[in-house]
Amino acid sequence: MPHILIVEDETIIRSALRRLLERNQYQISEAGSVQEARERFTVAEFDLVISDLRLPGAPGTEMIQLAQGKPVLIMTSYASLRSAVDSMKMGAVDYIAKPFDHDEMLQAVARILREHQQKVAHQPASGTQQRGAAPAADSNGEIGIIGSCPSMQALYSKIRKVAPTSSNVLIQGESGTGKELVARALHNLSKRARAPLISVNCAAIPESLIESELFGHEKGAFTGASAGRAGLVEAADGGTLFLDEIGELPLEAQARLLRVLQDGEIRRVGAVQSQRVDVRLIAATHRDLKSLAKVGQFREDLYYRLHVISLHLPALRERGEDVAEIAQAFLARQSVAMERPELRFAASAEKAIRLYNWPGNVRELENAIERAVILCEGNEITADLLGIDIALDEHDDTPAAATELPLGASVNSDPAEDLSLEDYFQHFVLEHQEHMTETELARKLGISRKCLWERRQRLGIPRRKSGAPSP
Repeated sequence: MPHILIVEDETIIRSALRRLLERNQYQISEAGSVQEARERFTVAEFDLVISDLRLPGAPGTEMIQLAQGKPVLIMTSYASLRSAVDSMKMGAVDYIAKPFDHDEMLQAVARILREHQQKVAHQPASGTQQRGAAPAADSNGEIGIIGSCPSMQALYSKIRKVAPTSSNVLIQGESGTGKELVARALHNLSKRARAPLISVNCAAIPESLIESELFGHEKGAFTGASAGRAGLVEAADGGTLFLDEIGELPLEAQARLLRVLQDGEIRRVGAVQSQRVDVRLIAATHRDLKSLAKVGQFREDLYYRLHVISLHLPALRERGEDVAEIAQAFLARQSVAMERPELRFAASAEKAIRLYNWPGNVRELENAIERAVILCEGNEITADLLGIDIALDEHDDTPAAATELPLGASVNSDPAEDLSLEDYFQHFVLEHQEHMTETELARKLGISRKCLWERRQRLGIPRRKSGAPSP
């Protein structure tokens, strides 16, 4: 069980954070100041230190030296954001703004512990790993993303080409596909890797506050602005700004962002003078920005500024055997976190994972496996523990051999009233193979090309030769 030290002088915050982390299987110790932490503990023995930036006596950044290479997560208010960024330059692994969302804190803690564990594991062979990398296939360790299907290999190639440039990047894909991982890979492989990566979810900030949060404000700019404050764009100066769900950005904020991209300048809300910033922008969305621009819901000039380089992240259902590889990685991670190293998937769970459509993509898969690990009482995770909607065969506990389904269909749905699923497969292939490639057919059916070929052989459906006349 990971052992975490909380250094926070406000008792209410410290106690709430302790309860949150203990509920999620972490061992917690706590201190109210740097001096207390130094006197009571050997700080370097902890797996992670979470420290407030402003503490009585010495600042929280003193914990970085005491930790002797162990990760230190700095907590700070938005008003101290510039100081938080400075603390990262001093060696803090990351920062989190108060008041923080519980899920945000848990995600940050899990990610930092995972990255540090991998960094230690890779040190004998390859030295330190880039900050921000998630568990990955060996061949893509520097990218930090699991998966080896052709579409992901093409994505890795583009990331390696694009990362060293200063071009703006637009990442497109469904929710839950891992767009932030792509943004981290672009940052970590760029010349800005030692500078901050500031991540902002545009959908999570109220519309009335988003301009102030992004661009900062001067004292007295609006009611409640009792002091001037730097914005997140300013905090990313010299580094990378990642705007997730940029399609939710209000038009007024879009105009300000356009000026940043065109002129390299920001002007705080209520300010007269502008100031220069050097920021690389990476944006992500699950929405069709071009269509939004046509109906006036997104600035067309901003769209073309963002669309210098476009990367598409495929849905999990389009990635073939990647789903099994990702599931095994998540199980390994949860097994370590829950101290359950003996856990494994039963055949029913492996089959369910392959058959399910995963509308929530990688995020849904991760949540399903975390749930299963928590609920599992033995050593095997069965299909029912995953909590996904899979039709089960009456004779055993494995998902019914419903065959792979067309894109968007659920496993227990009937694609046509008078067709079995195998009939539907044969009908679909014969109807579309003249104008679709094998890759396109496989993608629409939600299966791999290999699976498509095997099913053709079993059902006796030959591939139509190029130029062959229609029947």
